[in-house]
Amino acid sequence: MMSQIQLYSAILCPFAHRVRLTLQAKGIPFESIEIDLQNKPTNFLEISPYGKVPVLKHGDNRVWESAIVNEYLEETFPDPPLLPTEPMQRSRARIWINFADTRLFATTGKLLYGRDPHPRALLTELTEDLLFMEHEGLHKNPASTPYWLGTGLSLVDLTFHPWFEQIAVLEHFRGFGWPSGLDRLQEWHAAVAQHEAVRSIANSPEFYLECYGRLVQAKF
Repeated sequence: MMSQIQLYSAILCPFAHRVRLTLQAKGIPFESIEIDLQNKPTNFLEISPYGKVPVLKHGDNRVWESAIVNEYLEETFPDPPLLPTEPMQRSRARIWINFADTRLFATTGKLLYGRDPHPRALLTELTEDLLFMEHEGLHKNPASTPYWLGTGLSLVDLTFHPWFEQIAVLEHFRGFGWPSGLDRLQEWHAAVAQHEAVRSIANSPEFYLECYGRLVQAKF
């Protein structure tokens, strides 16, 4: 019997990964439909108006754009909660999710898919993004809180995690080096990586290096 929820996904897409993580964290059964982004189905625009993954189908309804999909899942399946109920804390969560999309992942996309063989400015920008996360985010939390918003896993954690899971790709292909002074960020990610929902669908650095290596060969 077909699952009521279908997720059009791609294994290398960090935006699809964050939705898979949310489904895992909430214990929601779903059918995953893998899309080859280098060879999309001819009818894919009928499924995804933007031509991108992820797209969530829930019955007859479709939702796309990963941050919106995750909020839809949070509102439709509220247990366990992955966003705070208090308005200011909820706003703080949305600010960091927006930061992930407009800064961290945006910079990373330009770094990975740009043609500059020596992208020093983008590497500097990425370092600045991580330092901002360390000082404006985690340093303002009590030292005892393992997750971004405190003691419980949240959509912020699940939004950022895919970037860190794939960090070996940036190191290997683009010469990224982990900056000093990011102790809280490293502690935070170690905690998130050990969460059962995250571990259950984790891939190794070797997996990502092999997959991106094939993409690089195909591109050049």
